[in-house]
Amino acid sequence: MSVLLCLDASAQFAKYSNEFLNIGAGARGMSMGNAQVASVTDGTAGYWNPAGLIHVKDMPQLNLMHAEYFAGIGKYDYANLTLPLKDSRRVLGLSLLRFAVDDIPNTVFLVQPDGSINFSNITTFSSADYALLISLAQQVKASADKNISLGVNAKIIHRTAGSFASAWGFGFDAAALMEGKQWKLGAVARDVTTTFNAWSYNISEQMREVFYVTQNDIPSKSTELTAPQLILGGSYNFKINKKINLLAEADLDITFDGKRDEVVSTNPISIDPRIGFELSYSNVFFVRAGLDNFQKVIDDKDTTNQKKIWIYQPSVGAGFKVGDVQIDYAFTNLANQSNPLYTHVFSLRVDLRKKPKKK
Repeated sequence: MSVLLCLDASAQFAKYSNEFLNIGAGARGMSMGNAQVASVTDGTAGYWNPAGLIHVKDMPQLNLMHAEYFAGIGKYDYANLTLPLKDSRRVLGLSLLRFAVDDIPNTVFLVQPDGSINFSNITTFSSADYALLISLAQQVKASADKNISLGVNAKIIHRTAGSFASAWGFGFDAAALMEGKQWKLGAVARDVTTTFNAWSYNISEQMREVFYVTQNDIPSKSTELTAPQLILGGSYNFKINKKINLLAEADLDITFDGKRDEVVSTNPISIDPRIGFELSYSNVFFVRAGLDNFQKVIDDKDTTNQKKIWIYQPSVGAGFKVGDVQIDYAFTNLANQSNPLYTHVFSLRVDLRKKPKKK
């Protein structure tokens, strides 16, 4: 019942709307603290920065990822297919994301009209969020010392809460990428035209009676709006020697939907920094680390609930590449450094190289 009430809202901006689209995509990016706007070069760019898809050339690419959260209660899956177009200056990407929580107890009919409790009336349902991203990248300038690319995402969103509620949403992202020999600058305007979710509800008469008796609001059709978000990033590749490279990236996640509990917190702009590192050997073995989600919260050890401390979300990971296959792993902490909620993330990247024709 509480899930249904949370879904009921008037047509207004929701500060944390479509949050499943902020989790990440690919173990590489998630192990680098989600700092990917500038440095991403594979098919996951359709999620991080669609302009970066321009790096997928010569052959199609497939990316798959699976992660489980809260001891397997929440399941998150991501799939991407990237297709270079014939002119080699445009790349098309198709990405599908799904986040779902299953076996949620429905206790609407737990308490009987006479006040008795009937546990056999408890049923379960699933809450699932889906998003389809259709990405297009275009190279607009190519030279020996500077390349510039543009990208766009069209997003189709579908969210469900059992058979009680469902929503369809649409939105767009716009992106740009500028590259030098060792540096990159990226910018992504998410939900640039404002993304909306139109909710509809299927509430039975019996359930409506329970809501009325318990003085709960009865959900009705509503529209949820997601405000634009700007992400800026820069990366630099330090060439230590012929085989070892150190890639460093720093991003700024800028929101415009009101004051948030972040490093820079004003009304209406808040800024959350991200940093990530990748140490690679011969472009075959990779070790990664990152920090993001900085927040100032009350110290759990302070019994007076007055002292505040800074917390952050750490992440580490590794990967290796063999031929046209790359496997990546990320170990992230959903909460903070003192209250761990660890998650293991695995992803697979395959370059779909065409087999040479037999003579």
